[in-house]
Amino acid sequence: MKKVITYGTFDLFHQGHYNILKRAKELGDYLIVGVTGETYDIERGKLSVRDSLVKRIENVQKTGFADLIIVEEYLGQKIQDIIKYDVDVLVVGSDWIGKFDHMRKYCEVVYLERTKNISSTQLRESSKILQLGVSTDTLNDDDIIMESKYVSGIHPEAVYSEEASVAKAFAEQFELDKGLTDYDAFLDTVDVIYIRNHRDKKYRLIKRALEKEKIVISTPIVGANAEEVRDLYDYAAENGRALIECLPTFYLQAFVQLLWNAKGNLIGDLLYVKNGFWPGDLAGIDEDDFRANLYFSVLTAEEFLGKDIDFTMETVSAANNEDFCVLLGKSGSGIYLSEISKQRSISSRMEIIGTDGVIIIPDEWWYTGYFEMHKNGEPVKRYSWNFEGNGLRYIIMSALPKPGTAATSSDIRIPPEEIINALNKTSELIKKNR
Repeated sequence: MKKVITYGTFDLFHQGHYNILKRAKELGDYLIVGVTGETYDIERGKLSVRDSLVKRIENVQKTGFADLIIVEEYLGQKIQDIIKYDVDVLVVGSDWIGKFDHMRKYCEVVYLERTKNISSTQLRESSKILQLGVSTDTLNDDDIIMESKYVSGIHPEAVYSEEASVAKAFAEQFELDKGLTDYDAFLDTVDVIYIRNHRDKKYRLIKRALEKEKIVISTPIVGANAEEVRDLYDYAAENGRALIECLPTFYLQAFVQLLWNAKGNLIGDLLYVKNGFWPGDLAGIDEDDFRANLYFSVLTAEEFLGKDIDFTMETVSAANNEDFCVLLGKSGSGIYLSEISKQRSISSRMEIIGTDGVIIIPDEWWYTGYFEMHKNGEPVKRYSWNFEGNGLRYIIMSALPKPGTAATSSDIRIPPEEIINALNKTSELIKKNR
C-alpha cells in the first residue's frame, strides 16, 4: 500500500483545496491529511484563520479523499508523522519548492503546481476570499505572494505590468492565473492590489484603483507631491476606500507596544531616540530609493517625538560608493538621531532613552519582535512577540475588511496628516541638501 501525506490549514475551504487533496489522493492508495492546529497556526505566523479546527477537519472529511486526518501541532511533526505512519510520499504546494527537499531522506517529496483558473466569482461568493493582484515594473514581488499565503481570506490572482514580457514572466514565476498589460482589465479581476511600480507612476495607478473601488496597498508614495498624496487620501476617505502605504514596521504588534511603553511615561520623559537603518531588507523600501529611506526615518522620528520636529541632514559618499546619511531631529521633548547606509556597516540597534530608564531593541529594530526595558532601580523587563516573514502579512491583514464591515474598511496605523507632514519634511530635507 502506497501512503501519501499532505498538510494545510484548509481555512475557508475552496476548490483549490479540493483539487490538491484530489491530486494527492491520486498519487497513492492511502491519504493522510494533516490539518494545522490553532496554536501551531499562530506559532508559524498564519494570521486571521476564520474557521475553527473542527470545521476545517469537517470540510476535509466531506471531500471523501482523506483516509486519515491528523492535527499538526508543532514544528518538526512532519518527520515524526512520516516515520510513524510509514509514509511513502509527502505532497507540498509548488510555492514551497526546495524548502522540503531535506525530507527526501525519509520519503519521496512531490511539489504540486498551484491550481489555476479557479473561478474568481466562486472564490469570492462561496468562500468570501478576496483576490490579490500585483502591479509592478519588475519580477520582484517583495515576497507579497508568499506572505499572502499566511493570511486567510486572500488569494493571489493576477499581475499587471506595462511590459508584456514582465507580466508573462511574473505570472509564470508565481503561478498566477493572469498576466495583463491592460490596467482596467487587471483591476476588474482583483479586489486587493499591491502597487510597487516606479514612484512616478504611483499616483495614476493608485487613483484609478481607488476609483474602481479596490483595496490599495502601495510601497511608499514618495514620488507624488504633497497635494497629490492628499488628494489620494482624501478621495479614499470620502469614498470609503482603503489605502495603506507599505510600512510594515508600524503594523507589528511589538512595535506598537514599544511605542506605548516609550510614550506612556514608563521610562519617564523621552530625551533621545537613536537608531541605524540599512534599507533593502524592509518590504517596500528600495535600498536605492533614498527618498523612501529618508521618509521612513522621518516617520519613525515623528512616531516617537511628534510632528513638531526640526530636522537637519548630512550625507557623505565613501570610496566604495556607499552613501551614508545622518538624520538629526530636535523637538521640545527630545532628540532623534538616525544613521542610514546602503550597506550593513552600521549598527541596527535602537535605543530610546528617558529620564527614568531606557528601552533597547538589540538589532534590526524595523523587524521588532523583541525589546528590553531597563527602568532605573527595577529588574529588566523583556517583551517578545512572534514575528514571521518580512512584515507584509501584517499589512495585508490590516488592509482586509473586518468581519461584518464594508469591503473597503481597513486598519490604518498612520493617519494621512502625519504621512503628508512627513512627506513635506522629506522633500524639504532633499532640497536643502542638493
